[in-house]
Amino acid sequence: MLQPLNRFLLLQPFWLPTVLFIPLLYALGWIAALPLTLIGLQTDQVSLTGTVLSFVLFIALMPRWVAMRWSAEQPWAALGICRSNRQEQPAPAAALLKGLLIAAGLLTVITSVVLLEGSGNWRGEVDATQLMNAVLLCLGVGFAEELIFRGWLWTELNQLMGSRRAALAQASIFSLVHTRFNLGLGAMSGLLIGLFLLGLVLARQRQSNRGSLWGCIGLHGGLVAGWFLLQSGLLQLSTNAPSWLVGPGGSAPNPLGGAVGLISLLILLLIQRTAVAKAARPATGARNAS
Repeated sequence: MLQPLNRFLLLQPFWLPTVLFIPLLYALGWIAALPLTLIGLQTDQVSLTGTVLSFVLFIALMPRWVAMRWSAEQPWAALGICRSNRQEQPAPAAALLKGLLIAAGLLTVITSVVLLEGSGNWRGEVDATQLMNAVLLCLGVGFAEELIFRGWLWTELNQLMGSRRAALAQASIFSLVHTRFNLGLGAMSGLLIGLFLLGLVLARQRQSNRGSLWGCIGLHGGLVAGWFLLQSGLLQLSTNAPSWLVGPGGSAPNPLGGAVGLISLLILLLIQRTAVAKAARPATGARNAS
């Protein structure tokens, strides 16, 4: 197993394994889950199982990838999961909490404008099941997607094209992967821009945490879980709520594609510039997400 994997990781040109890695993992996960259709599992459940298996395989292969492609001895430190420098990096719990608070702040701004504009009513209803689902979304989606996009992809692109272009590239890929292309051109454009800005915000969050990924996990997961709770019972949006305010998506809007979401993300990016500059002053030249 190691020999074919080593050959794949050393393929030339150097960018080829980067392009092929995720599609191959997804294909392997889907093939592994396919036999479940024989026991009557529905197509959407098979697809979800395949995705989970692909991510498990991704985690299993990361140490070898980091060692061979990045020449790093501590794979989980290079990916931002473990602390590489206890004196400079915040504790994972502290970074996670900070990310959650930023997410709560963004959602509070969006919700406040929706309520003041009259496009929604506060219900404040949430049950234990919804809370549990929110926690699972926060930790599951936040951890998985940040490990892939800001952990693996950004660092890999940094090896290929340098820090600044890599930050823009990972945000572009993140945006394209998450955008719903069945929307109209205007709505789709707003969502593309909003998700692109979020990708940059998450990258800067990792920079401000000196390479730790936990702030990104809290921010990303907090936005997903928080908006889920708002839509599940805390906030009732009006049927005629304008998409420029609540975001595109019809009955399932994404607020990051609306005007308030876009302006909030831009302001957050400006605020983060100071935090990133402060974090960079005592930096010792670590390569991870710099």
